[in-house]
Amino acid sequence: MLIELRAPETSPAQGLALRPWCADDLDALLDAYRDPVLRRWTRVPVSDTAEGRRWLDRALRDWDDGRRYSFAVLEDDADGPRLVANVVLKGVTPGEPAAEVGYWTAAWARGRGIAPRAVMTLSGWAFERFPGLARLDLLHQVDNVASCRVAQKSGYTFRETLPARPPFPLDGHRHSLTAA
Repeated sequence: MLIELRAPETSPAQGLALRPWCADDLDALLDAYRDPVLRRWTRVPVSDTAEGRRWLDRALRDWDDGRRYSFAVLEDDADGPRLVANVVLKGVTPGEPAAEVGYWTAAWARGRGIAPRAVMTLSGWAFERFPGLARLDLLHQVDNVASCRVAQKSGYTFRETLPARPPFPLDGHRHSLTAA
């Protein structure tokens, strides 16, 4: 797949590239999921090679099905591109005005503004790629204070508190970004 989002050097995503996940990302994915904080907030476990392969296979299938668009977020460092995050556009349905954005950040990349930059880049891509899309939602549990900050820094406005529903044990926040 040849889609890559590399932001212009003057954009907030300077130094980041977003591209679809590929089989070669298995080791980096497993490294990221060794983090207990990441595992706490994600629903699909990746604790061994088999689960990692299933995760990557699903990401590729979802692109083919047009249901979800997951991007590996890479940052250039001295040794070349390094995985720092994942961003995903979920629930894009023709004729529906809203979809959802999700993300996670690898432990070694937190606190440097990577998540907001990647979410903003994905959001711009989504509005450009899907002309009927009018709103993107970013959802998180109420106790995930870091995700609340990411939503705000990404330009998403707090809209409401949602009641808990499986698999989430606590209420959640819905933040939204509307198309320009």
